Amino acid sequence: MVLPVLQIAAVVAIALYLVRWRKSVRRRNAQTWETLLARLRPEWSARELSDRFLWQEGLSATPEETWQRMEGIKGLWVMFQNAGVMLEMADFAAKNCEGVDRLLVETLHSDAMQIRVCVLTALAHYAFKHASEGVRVNAYRAASMYIGMAARTTQLLQEYAAVTVPDFVAAM
Repeated sequence: MVLPVLQIAAVVAIALYLVRWRKSVRRRNAQTWETLLARLRPEWSARELSDRFLWQEGLSATPEETWQRMEGIKGLWVMFQNAGVMLEMADFAAKNCEGVDRLLVETLHSDAMQIRVCVLTALAHYAFKHASEGVRVNAYRAASMYIGMAARTTQLLQEYAAVTVPDFVAAM
């Protein structure tokens, strides 16, 4: 009696996953630069963390200042989501633009994954220890990588979608 129920549950779960996957593929295929830019979350900006934000790497704040300026977990979550969108921008450029620098795209992939891991680690530490030193250090690492990824995404947009750069700068 239990085995048929488990089999049905497994089939339903797989079917739901495939439907969701197909919708995400369809959404990705219908994207434009404008729809990608519209998905960036502007609730928090990393401008306060760097004097050269979007143009060069490097933070101009300590881990404690970074934690305060990013408004704690709010800034972490925005970085997590925006890193995913910038990753999709890199994929979109690789798929739709001629002569895209593959090293830049791979670097953006790596940045996005590292940012997301750092953010998830910081959020996990925060859940148990609140704003401890480990949380601030992980947030600082994530913010540093985020600044670099934003600068590289700006470079990508300047080369392959120059008209979108002002909208990207405004959204970030």
